[in-house]
Amino acid sequence: MHIPSDWNDLRVVLAVFREGSLSGAARALGVRHSTVFRRLDAIEKKMGVRLFERFRDGYAPTPAGETAAASAARLEDEVLTLERKLSGQDLKPAGTVRVTTTDTLSAILMRHLVSMRVSHPEIRLEIVTSNTVADLTRREADVAIRPTPAPSDLLVGRRVADIAHAVYGSDAYLTGYGDKDLSAHDWIGLDDTLASTVIARWMRENIRMARISCRVDALPALRDAADAGFGLAVLPCYVGDSAPGLRRFAAKALSEPRSAVWLLTHDDLKHTARIRAFMDFIAKALASERNLLEGRRPRALR
Repeated sequence: MHIPSDWNDLRVVLAVFREGSLSGAARALGVRHSTVFRRLDAIEKKMGVRLFERFRDGYAPTPAGETAAASAARLEDEVLTLERKLSGQDLKPAGTVRVTTTDTLSAILMRHLVSMRVSHPEIRLEIVTSNTVADLTRREADVAIRPTPAPSDLLVGRRVADIAHAVYGSDAYLTGYGDKDLSAHDWIGLDDTLASTVIARWMRENIRMARISCRVDALPALRDAADAGFGLAVLPCYVGDSAPGLRRFAAKALSEPRSAVWLLTHDDLKHTARIRAFMDFIAKALASERNLLEGRRPRALR
């Protein structure tokens, strides 16, 4: 049996193993479905062993495939560690910084990135907007700007600001129904994909018996549903106070839930010049938004 010495061959095997299909592996590798098919076929012929059984609903590894994928995963860890350590030796603030943030924080971030570009013209930015937490250990991003009560111990960075929350409704809804007790209102709920968020936990603890008029799977949709008049919604103040059609149910932000904006990177990258320059600049920029993030800019109440 010929053992593959090409890291790219092992990447294909590992992608098919993790995704369980050619289409999933193709997305992960950023290539065409047909390319993965040809590459895997060539790898199996070169090795002289079948690595995956083909089924209608996907690809299942053979014992040889499991062994190859396990070795590929170990090698991947070594390669990624080497990349991070070498990147950490950069001395000049130049090159690409890949930043991941959420669909709600990206609007705040974008207000400051032009100034970042002016200050550091040799730094190229790649912005990934996703509510899925990127794996910084695997270099899915260099920097993460995330709302979270507590980040992973594997990452380093700084807490930029607290995030306050409040209850919001549209002008029309609050005019007609604003004098009810919270539990008597219609509410906009979150689906299971957001069940672990601080908003979902607050709703479970405080309005268990409330009427849920609809459920959504993203905070922009939660804001839009409240704006349309479906009922009340708990939103981060930087989302609710920025929406022209929404007003707070009460003047003060809620004492709970609370979260925070964290600016994070991997320990191996923290001394890289371009990462340090980006994080220093954005930390100051986001600190200038602290009043909005911490709920000190409410719109006029109903």
